[in-house]
Amino acid sequence: MQFNMLRLRLLNSIAPAYFFTATVVTIILHFCFFIPTIFDRSPATLLHIILFLFLVVNALGNYTMTICYPAESAQGEVTPPVCAPDCPDRVDAHYLFNGRHFCKLCKKVILRRDHHCFFTGNCIGNRNMRYFIMFCIYTSGTCLYSLVLGVAYLTVEYSLSFENPLTFLTLLPLSIGYFFLGAIPGLQFFLVLMLYVWLGIGLTCAGFCCQQILLVARGQTWCQMRKGQVVQTRNSWRSNLSDVFGRRWLLGFVVPLQTAEFTQDETADKRD
Repeated sequence: MQFNMLRLRLLNSIAPAYFFTATVVTIILHFCFFIPTIFDRSPATLLHIILFLFLVVNALGNYTMTICYPAESAQGEVTPPVCAPDCPDRVDAHYLFNGRHFCKLCKKVILRRDHHCFFTGNCIGNRNMRYFIMFCIYTSGTCLYSLVLGVAYLTVEYSLSFENPLTFLTLLPLSIGYFFLGAIPGLQFFLVLMLYVWLGIGLTCAGFCCQQILLVARGQTWCQMRKGQVVQTRNSWRSNLSDVFGRRWLLGFVVPLQTAEFTQDETADKRD
């Protein structure tokens, strides 16, 4: 039990640092290597700069909003519950009642807890689900866009051909071997590693996004699905999505702004 908690706390500290490091590296690669080399001051340069900044600003903005609007109890409950020896809940949280969980990592009572996100270092629940989903959308878009430009840069700068679909699958192991043999420069090897980092993060965030949107449309949380609870809701999927994204949901897709407000009464209506 103590080892699992230590592992989770360590992950809770490392994941945000990893995210910010990958973000800074991505920005540097775009402005110092990709855009100057691929577009070469063409009219499309400004368009790609605007597109990249739009994706990054929204990813970082919604990341910040996810942290600034934690899904904690409005009453500020922090007293940990007494756990029975046969408690079926996971080691990181305990189910209380009415959709409330006590998160051991956050040390707070969380309303409508969905899961604990290690990349943000807090729980995803009633107040920050919308920002978490948008964070996943724009992070996935940033990574996949960086993947495309990274492939284009390797093609232009190092004359690598990606016409064969198997090229990408064999690129990493071959690059590792060539790098230690001194056949390729360190920058090329680093770019190959970043291609796989962007692919992994992009696909992971896209998967999280699809899963969370489906759960929100059902009026369900990941905790409820994991426990096998069937939510008997009378609300339509449109109403469930509106509760999370707000009426100004379209504005939230363009600018990382607060588009949904939760009052105590609204929160009580959403409880199981």
